[in-house]
Amino acid sequence: MIAVVDYGAGNLRSISRALGSHGAEVVISSDPEIIGSAGAVVLPGVGNAGHAMETLDRLGLINPLRDVARRGSPLVGICLGMQLLFGHQEEGGVSGLAFLPGRVRRLSGPVKVPHMGWNRSRVVRDGPYGDAGDERDYYFVHSYVVEPENPDDVVAETTYGETFPAIVAHDNVVGFQFHPEKSGAAGLALLSVIAAGSAGFGLSGLDLAALTSVVTGGASSGAAGDPITP
Repeated sequence: MIAVVDYGAGNLRSISRALGSHGAEVVISSDPEIIGSAGAVVLPGVGNAGHAMETLDRLGLINPLRDVARRGSPLVGICLGMQLLFGHQEEGGVSGLAFLPGRVRRLSGPVKVPHMGWNRSRVVRDGPYGDAGDERDYYFVHSYVVEPENPDDVVAETTYGETFPAIVAHDNVVGFQFHPEKSGAAGLALLSVIAAGSAGFGLSGLDLAALTSVVTGGASSGAAGDPITP
């Protein structure tokens, strides 16, 4: 079972539908017991990091999320949820969950903030999310970016005013800065990796190209189509 964390900060129904389209059992919940016992957990998020951490604490969800990370079950952060996987958050001046070493700061460069729209992501480290050099387009909506302390945690990068991580991963903990549920076939293929991982296949042994072919019926997903309507 995949638990999508309901703490009032995410596009829950679209994420749940996208995961369920791959046959996964999905539940949307704010119950600490359900979150802590799930086979995989998705932490979505939009909004303010300080408020998000306050809400997770008030709902008693921080320790269950920590348990998921420690026991090796897939834990996936999306957008703000990815940022909360790290420590210091410039927004609100609070600490995130600190499952991954690093910090979160405001996007810089001569560009409009927030960053909203399609952007090309390039894989920089081989793994279940593609081979180094692979490029795909995803849909971004954010004002902050992560700065991992460990460069090996960066799986894919994108450039908007500056170059920053689009996908991070360390063992079972994964983050997508973009919204896979709004990123057409390319995003659905990423969620299929998570769905397969929750079934016990293990994230490290999966093949994104093969899963993408299943999702698209053999069509290329190098550039995604229109975003999925929330």
